[in-house]
Amino acid sequence: MESRIESKNGKLWSKETARPSLHHTQHKFSRMMSDDNQDTFRNVNRKPGLQIWTINNMKMVPVPAQGFGNFFEGDCYIVLCISEKKGSGQSADIHYWIGNSSSQDEQGAAAIYVTQLDEYLGGSPVQHREVQGNESPRFRSYFKNGLIYKKGGVASGFHHVDTNVYNVLRLLHVKGRKHVTATEVEVSWNSFNNGDIFLLDMGKAIVQWNGPQSNRREKLKAVLLAQDIRDRERGGRAQIGVVEGVDEQSSPELMKVMTAVLGQRTGQLKEAIPDDKPDQVQNTSVRLYHVFENSGNLVVQEVATQPLTQDLLHSTDCYIVDQRGSSVMVWKGKQASKEERREALNRAVGYIKAKNYPSNTSVEVMTEGGESAMFKHLFKSWRDKGQTQGLGTTYSMGKIAKVDQVKFDVMELHARPELAAQQRMVDDASGDVKVWRIENLELAEVNPSTYGQFYGGDCYLVLYTYQKSGREQYILYMWQGRHATQDEITASAYQAVNIDNKYNGAPVQVRVIMGKEPRHFLAIFKGKLIIFEGGTGRPGVVNPDGGARLFQVRGTNELNTKATEVLARASSLNTNDVFLLKTDHMCYLWYGKGCSGDERVMGKVMSDVLSKQDKQVVMEGQEPAEFWVALGGKAPYASDKRMLREEPPHSPRLFECSNQTGKFRMTEVDDFAQSDLDEEDVMLLDTWEEVFFWVGNSANQYEIKEAWNCAQEYLRTHPAGRDPDTPIIFVKQGYEPPTFTGWFNAWDPHKWSDLNNTNLNKSPAGSGVGGYRAPGGPMSSPPVYRLHGGDLSPRPTTPTSPSTQRALSSGSMTLSPSSSYTPSSPAGGTMSPSAGGSGMYLDPELLINKSPSELPQGVDPSQREDYLSDVDFENLLGTNRSDFKRLPKWRQSDLKKKAGIF
Repeated sequence: MESRIESKNGKLWSKETARPSLHHTQHKFSRMMSDDNQDTFRNVNRKPGLQIWTINNMKMVPVPAQGFGNFFEGDCYIVLCISEKKGSGQSADIHYWIGNSSSQDEQGAAAIYVTQLDEYLGGSPVQHREVQGNESPRFRSYFKNGLIYKKGGVASGFHHVDTNVYNVLRLLHVKGRKHVTATEVEVSWNSFNNGDIFLLDMGKAIVQWNGPQSNRREKLKAVLLAQDIRDRERGGRAQIGVVEGVDEQSSPELMKVMTAVLGQRTGQLKEAIPDDKPDQVQNTSVRLYHVFENSGNLVVQEVATQPLTQDLLHSTDCYIVDQRGSSVMVWKGKQASKEERREALNRAVGYIKAKNYPSNTSVEVMTEGGESAMFKHLFKSWRDKGQTQGLGTTYSMGKIAKVDQVKFDVMELHARPELAAQQRMVDDASGDVKVWRIENLELAEVNPSTYGQFYGGDCYLVLYTYQKSGREQYILYMWQGRHATQDEITASAYQAVNIDNKYNGAPVQVRVIMGKEPRHFLAIFKGKLIIFEGGTGRPGVVNPDGGARLFQVRGTNELNTKATEVLARASSLNTNDVFLLKTDHMCYLWYGKGCSGDERVMGKVMSDVLSKQDKQVVMEGQEPAEFWVALGGKAPYASDKRMLREEPPHSPRLFECSNQTGKFRMTEVDDFAQSDLDEEDVMLLDTWEEVFFWVGNSANQYEIKEAWNCAQEYLRTHPAGRDPDTPIIFVKQGYEPPTFTGWFNAWDPHKWSDLNNTNLNKSPAGSGVGGYRAPGGPMSSPPVYRLHGGDLSPRPTTPTSPSTQRALSSGSMTLSPSSSYTPSSPAGGTMSPSAGGSGMYLDPELLINKSPSELPQGVDPSQREDYLSDVDFENLLGTNRSDFKRLPKWRQSDLKKKAGIF
């Protein structure tokens, strides 16, 4: 669409000129539409999973599951992902992918098909425009092992993947640590460089060459990609060998194979090519535009800048949200005209051209009610249909967030980390507590009789110790008073490091700003947490007498209650809460009309902690004159019951963080899993109510040092105008609390292992444990591998050339599938873990995702875990045998199902 945008009375008028390419495409498309095309939509699978089509002769042609992740540069693709949303049905995303060499006709046809597929699915999917090399995090999340860009296109006679075809010769240039791409390049030494990794794919054998300057994470990602190619394209029947470019002489046979294919290498290899820069800096410039037609012209009128609010969006209209060109999002109201909704994608592309944004600018199109998580994060508050309406949480003084909390069964929290994460509770707060105050910049132990009393002029360190799986865990809270000096705040951070070192880095560190205490922090003081606005708790110091003092009490039980001092004025009252007014002679319990019986009970408990004086209950509207006198006179106060509502949940988001360019930059990881946590990285997990900073064991020291600053910068620059005092939780690899792990599906504490111990011929951990499982696609049967005398020796079912076979045998990390399993063979292990006291066990791949008839002879299908070694048992089930046996039967069954050995 050719257009330009001019400013006119505060509006942007888009004067559309002729659109020959699009009109031409539409004309051709209408001529070629047939019943076959209609059948394509009728055969769309509405079950959760992934479906992909390519555009061939203006028609949608399905891509087989074996070809998922392979994209021809000369083609366009349509990718449909349907996923289950917990408790709220299904969601759908439609992507159309544009190859760098694709034609305008194909691009136009793909866009039209996307619009029609969206209408066929009821208009609820989110539409995404993807450009080769600049794919969105969500698109990349479908292909965890990476994307492969192939030369040519389907129309030119190229085929997608045929399983078990071995007449292949190609060289793949692999780039990326987090998001891997592999591009077909000329099969020549001229294509190599010292910084990247290359896969020489010869059909029956794949040789991975690691550039001397490549790092561990890049090597591991390339391994997973090589395994992915083997499993999907060769049915598991291909051998993998690795050559370290820095030490080629250690793999002479593999180098002979490479030389036979690539020829003799002459001269030096090219220097390393810099990796792509991280994603754009978090963009605080967000603008909302109203899009509409006026006398044949498209009008784009600015409505607001950040922070945006949901009430700016009206169901009868369409809008564009522009993040200063880093992404463009189109929102379609449900009552907008059909023409407006149908043209949404074209208008977004036209807007990008008119603003002279790069052609690869990200585009999302969504319908009211089907907004993406990223879109919602641009708004100050967001409520999905069906949620309780209200103002949302207010964090200002006197208006503390109202949190519903229930009693927890500690075993349930440990067994269900997702519940721990959602409730922000690692346990029932019954662990041990130790409190220090910063005095003269040093630690001073606080008398346990005053635990829970925090003064705004002080800083405190609170160490919480609890048990998990028989192992002590620690959380170290750094509570910073609003009126503490900067030296004291700095000293609290310094002393926290000392305590952290004392416990060998095990504590999870949480920065707590006065008034923004996390839920678990409230719980550990058992309903007796009192926050004084100023003063100090230091012994021997007399705090000035300010006369009457007013405290707002929030909470319904001992796990969620605190009293916060507010200004002793009538305007501080709130009809929804309990307040304590402490004078020289009396303590008044003021019950607002909107408070519950449980809140009144906790108010009474708190009054006994706060004061030993006589107590007098005062109901709202029946206050004695002395009450108002103590507050300086009667005055209006908050009486809106909408203040009762709590903040709706936001979808969690995970980012890889980098300061390498001098600016804080983040790369989002969509549909994240534990495997996305890189031990060489610093990651940010934003759950909205809290921000976690996860630090890998091998993370860059500079990034670790800057972690706190990065988190604060993230909150400060967030386009939704986030509260900068949101709790920040510092988590180190190996010491993750359930409030963190619960946001990840199937957390495995033994996930990370050294690359040197990686078994190249095992199926990748993220592929469904027994073979490659494409989302929504069929699962290939995994090959069975044997261990002979401790060596990984190849026994290919389809012979390769003798030289290649010898080379792969001599490689340091090689293996091949065996053609059969013999129960009596030493390779398979004994049929019982205790037989003969041999201590030998079955290979897990003989047990995982197998029907009873497929199991080796003698294996009890209901007790498959008994045939696993201790290491395999912990890797698969996430716990050791003794802890597993102590779990309730339902929990054992749940873990076995997840591991595929039920």
